[in-house]
Order: sequence, then structure tokens, then C-alpha cells
Amino acid sequence: MLNFSFQNATHIYFGEGQIKALSNAIPKDAKVLVTYGGGSIKTNGVYDQVVAALAEHSWFEFAGIEPNPSYATLMKAQALIEQHDIDYLLAVGGGSVIDGTKFIAAAALYDGADPWDIIAQGAEIKSALPIGCVLTLPATGSESNTAAVVTRDGHKLPFRNDLVRPAFAVLDPAVTLSLSDRQISNGVVDAFVHTVEQYLTYSVNAKVQDRFAEGLLQTLIEEGPKALAADTKNDLAVRANIMWAASMALNGLIGAGVPQDWATHMIGHELTGAYGIDHARTLSIVLPAILKIRTEAKRDKLLQYAERVWQLTDGTEAVRIQRAIELTEEFFVAMQLPTRLMDVNLDETHIDGLIESLTQHGMVQLGEHGDITPDVSREILRLALV
Repeated sequence: MLNFSFQNATHIYFGEGQIKALSNAIPKDAKVLVTYGGGSIKTNGVYDQVVAALAEHSWFEFAGIEPNPSYATLMKAQALIEQHDIDYLLAVGGGSVIDGTKFIAAAALYDGADPWDIIAQGAEIKSALPIGCVLTLPATGSESNTAAVVTRDGHKLPFRNDLVRPAFAVLDPAVTLSLSDRQISNGVVDAFVHTVEQYLTYSVNAKVQDRFAEGLLQTLIEEGPKALAADTKNDLAVRANIMWAASMALNGLIGAGVPQDWATHMIGHELTGAYGIDHARTLSIVLPAILKIRTEAKRDKLLQYAERVWQLTDGTEAVRIQRAIELTEEFFVAMQLPTRLMDVNLDETHIDGLIESLTQHGMVQLGEHGDITPDVSREILRLALV
């Protein structure tokens, strides 16, 4: 196991009706800016619950944070922060709203000339407004981690800082019952690939992390399709297990002390930035191709994945690995996601532009060994075509 430092200070309020915890989770004297997306929280009852919980607080609201939140939208919140002397942010939504709110929090107190430098140049974040969350779409784990992604002019780029980790997060699985099938599918597969990116690398004898990761993968495989099936889609226990699995997948626990990959995500970000493809759908396309291209580098962990997650013990090593990758693709298809670029109307003519963007963004040494060069990324995308 590699050396590591792990701390997760986010206070989780989990369970039905927990939105009421906001009343005590946020200081009574705080001036709160509630951030959210397209307004679905006003039709599914979440907004009303937030309003009731904040009855004793002074608060304002900022709506319109879109999927893959844009820099231009997020910067509009700064005027409200200055006008009302906001000192606390409450993100109500899924990963995009929370990611966007993290950037708002950092930009509000940034002492440089251009807040975009936080992302584009890795400029130092010296302070940030405190953040709380009400999670409505389990997927990214952003509610209890230090990472976020922001989009500008077709470029989708990440940043990370301990100062933007949410102070608390409310996870009420009942609020997910209003999600569309597409949102459910995206969330489950996003969480699945987050887990894989920290698990399917090479062994460092980190048995605890491996077993946690395998349990999360099995939970998502078992529960994900149930959230789409007519007779179980409103089962609160199913939604609770998915919600907690998605949060645990990227709160730092399973990634502590192990090598991590993230090539699937970096290549996927280029697909989203250039063509607006849902984040999870880029992952379901890219991951199988990476596993096929990187079979030798990942052989030991792929065999472990085959046996422990998919219970594959018969046949040669090559047969077991191939079948594990096939079953992964079949799971994505069962979750109604694409697994080939042709499924999203892209062909070989689109690959050069994607490789140019990867290179422009410095993504030239990807993977757990840093040896996925632009040429290897090109090979991955070609294999993902059909």
C-alpha cells in the first residue's frame, strides 16, 4: 500500500427528511446564497423543503447552473455575493451545481486578476466561502470531495482544493425518485467508473481499498438496473444504496494509498467539451476501449476484477479478462448508455480534434503509469469507434 494522508471533514446527513437539518447545519447569522440549476427543485418539493429549513436565515438565490457548468454563468453569481455580502453558499442539485458552487466559492475570495486562472493556470486558492449541499442526483461524489469541473469555450477542465470541500451534505434518497431514467443511468455509470479508475490499475496489496471498491461495483451492478425497472424504480432502499455508493466512490476513501488512472475521465472530458455529450456517456464509451488497449498493464487487477466482481473463474486468463470487459459493456447497455462513438454519431474524422484538445490541455501522460500518450489516446478512440 502506498503512503497516504486521508481526511474527510464533510458532515453527512443521510436519509429521508434530512433536509430539515439545514436549519442547524448553517449558522443562523450567515447570509446564504442558495445555488441551483434549471428549476426542477421547484417541482419536486426540494425547494419548498429548503425554504422551510432556512426560515430563520437570511438567504438569496442564484439559479441557472447548467450541466457541465460554464464559467460565464458562474461568474454572474459574484455580483449577488458582493451586493448581499454573502458569506455562505448552499448548493442544491447534482454534481454540476455543486461543482459550479465550488468555483463560485473560490472565485468570490480570489485575490488575483482573473478567477479563470484557478483552473487554467492552477493559481493558488488561499480562501473560499464555506459550502453546504443538498444532493439531488447521486453521481459525482462532489458533495464530499475537493474536486470540481468547469467548462469555458468548449474546454472542460478540473480543479481541486481542500478549501472547497463542502462542510456538510444532505443525502435524502427520496428526492431522487423524481429523476428521469437518463439521469439515473448517468449517475450509476459515473459512480461505477469513478470506482474503476481507482481500482483497475495495479496491485499495491491494498486489501481494504480493493474490497471496498469491489463492494461498491457489485452494489451498483445489482441496484442500478433496479432503479430503471418498473416494479422497483420507486424502491427507496434501492435509491439509498445507489446514493451512498456514488458518494463513497469519490470521497477519497477507496483512492487512499492506491495508484489511480483517470485516463477515461480526461479523454471523456474532451468529448463533452467538444460535442456536449453527457459526462457518463463519454465514460461508458471510453472505458471499455481503455481496458482492451491496456490489458497487459492491468492484467493482474483485471483478473481480480473478473473473479471478485463478475465471479469468473473458468477458462484461460485471456478468456476471463475478455469476458469481464464484455460484462462491463453489457452492464452499461443495461443502464441504457452507449459503448461506441458511433452510438453518439461520431466517426474517425472527429478523432484528430479530440487529440489536439488533449494535447492542448496537457493530457499527454495519462493513466496510472503516465504512459498513455496522445498516440495511445488516438488508438483508444479508434478502438471505441465501432
